[in-house]
Amino acid sequence: MAIRYLIQKEFLQIKRNAFLPKIFVVLPIVMLLIVPYAANQEIRNLMFCVVDNDRSTMSRRLVEQVDASSYFALTSVEGGYGSALAQVEQGTADVILEIPHGFSSDVVRTGEASVNVHANAVNGVKGALGQAYMLNIISDFASAQRAEHGVGMGQGASSGVDVRPRYLFNPSLDYKVFMVPGIIAMLLTLLIGYLPALNIVGEKEKGTIEQINVTPVSRRDFILSKLVPYWIIGLFMLLWSMLWACVFYGMWPRGSVGGIILSSLLFFLIVSSLGLIVSNCSSTMQQAALLMFFFLIIFVLMSGLLTPIASMPRWAQALTYANPLRYYIETLRALYLKGSTLADLQPQLVSMAAYAAVSWAGAILSYKKTN
Repeated sequence: MAIRYLIQKEFLQIKRNAFLPKIFVVLPIVMLLIVPYAANQEIRNLMFCVVDNDRSTMSRRLVEQVDASSYFALTSVEGGYGSALAQVEQGTADVILEIPHGFSSDVVRTGEASVNVHANAVNGVKGALGQAYMLNIISDFASAQRAEHGVGMGQGASSGVDVRPRYLFNPSLDYKVFMVPGIIAMLLTLLIGYLPALNIVGEKEKGTIEQINVTPVSRRDFILSKLVPYWIIGLFMLLWSMLWACVFYGMWPRGSVGGIILSSLLFFLIVSSLGLIVSNCSSTMQQAALLMFFFLIIFVLMSGLLTPIASMPRWAQALTYANPLRYYIETLRALYLKGSTLADLQPQLVSMAAYAAVSWAGAILSYKKTN
């Protein structure tokens, strides 16, 4: 019976805070509406300038085809490479397309012609992708010209193989579809991890923890009473976020909603227990906030939320196995996009269950009923 009153006390404390209930309702809407667009890693509207030394109809058609792509926007046509490079240095152009003399005559005569593409590689990813996009457009243009003029028809062919790519789980190649499950996981991590981290240390500063220490309430019941309210809040925010993901992006899990709830409960136990461990080991709220911020930043950066884990160094990939957020994001994306079953996600669920058991035990053992 004592644990019931302790849980009621926690809910009353949350209710008395006029700011927190509003955060639980508003924050998922704001994050799902803004972050998937802001964290979009698709490269579009790259600015390019042209150095057209050929000045032919065909060179103009090439420039128009590049400009018609959603990936590029023409900023200027320069008279020489020096002035074009100045545009890149000033930040008004990302890519230079340099068309040499004799471009059109080479295409008509042999089906081949050289074109120079210079990309600003200060941002390496942006430069590499911009160059790749430009080369693909030029390749398509060259193929169309060879077919139109009937020259070099065998060049660049694929030996009669008809390749038709099929994109699974995200046919539109929309990066927001990939990001939404990760944003939900990050949102729950921030709130369900941060708030418990400030709970016990807040009572230490107020002096109310001393009243709990002299009661016969066990450490297990006390820790459980601290966590249950945040698990309930986490479930509300999960379902609330799923609703708005459906409203904003038309996304609903292809897999089991029950599987999402089960994996989320395991994850809530992990991050809330870690938050209480930080709270038990801290003397002030500032100390707890800084410690939790440090761990959450590491969790987010090494979870595969923004960058693929496979692209990390081997030592960093090994460290991600100790990151519970990695398993949760993998689970959400698989259930949301692939329609995976719980049997398919057994490695992730077993890892989270083991992590939950360890963190739960750590939260209990780190709390000392001493004055």
